[in-house]
Amino acid sequence: MRRKIPSLQALACFDAAARHQSYTRAAQELALTQGAVSRQLTALEDFVGVALFRRTRHGVTLTERGRDYAAQVAIRLQALEQDTLDVMSTQGSASVLHLAAVPTFATRWLIPRLPNLKRQQPELTIHIETRTRPFMFADTPFDAALFAGTPDQVQRWAGTQAVKLLDEVVLPVCAPSLLQGAERLSPEAIAQLPLLQQSTRPDAWRHWFEAQGVSTPLALSGPRFEQFSMTAAAATQGMGLALVPKLLIEQELARGELVVACDIPLTSEHAYYLVRPEQGDTPASTPIFLDWLLTLVQADSSTTQTDPCPPVL
Repeated sequence: MRRKIPSLQALACFDAAARHQSYTRAAQELALTQGAVSRQLTALEDFVGVALFRRTRHGVTLTERGRDYAAQVAIRLQALEQDTLDVMSTQGSASVLHLAAVPTFATRWLIPRLPNLKRQQPELTIHIETRTRPFMFADTPFDAALFAGTPDQVQRWAGTQAVKLLDEVVLPVCAPSLLQGAERLSPEAIAQLPLLQQSTRPDAWRHWFEAQGVSTPLALSGPRFEQFSMTAAAATQGMGLALVPKLLIEQELARGELVVACDIPLTSEHAYYLVRPEQGDTPASTPIFLDWLLTLVQADSSTTQTDPCPPVL
């Protein structure tokens, strides 16, 4: 059965003209003449039987139906482009894993270790995109996800199964200048200094001070950052103390840009998990990746984690 789908060329012209609100700019982007773009769009409007553009003194503007259609076309063209790039990137590869991952953990912990996996599994190609919240696997191309969350959040992620990889063990760190010559700071001293807040862990400092038996009205005060990489970057600039997992700042510690301000770790209620669909066909790449992760976590545990304190609940 022939599908009721316009030509890809017409859709590409429509997408470009909708974004630029101009046939001329669309033609420049696509390396076509303005007349060619105009003919494609006229053919598209005839095909769908709806006016998609209105002509104005300054160019063209989308009609209401045109705006709705443009939003859907843009999504599908982007998905088609991504699918094409995925196919092109797997030339000669026997196995592919589509992975969603929280950004800082992927950048700071996973990616530096991927050459190890490539040496062990040269035929495996991994595509990584960032996701910070649970999603429906059926609506995405992902085979698995590296997720940072609480046990309750993992349990509520419908239709999935999860394997815990690492506890999130946090330490107070700062730029060396904030120590003012001291080797370490006491919790009481830290309570008097600027604190950098993690928006995804709003109670982190309060939990840490409570575990040390220190009361401070400033535990929730200070600039907030969405990702640990942002918080760590602010700390390296001397903006304040950050409470971050040591495994995510290995490079800054090695370079001396950050130092441990108080060597009293705390295991937060968050942990890192590999999450995958509970049902459906599991690609062979997923168990390979999981086995590698578990082996790596076991081997790295003595060097990337400080002995954890009892978790905060």
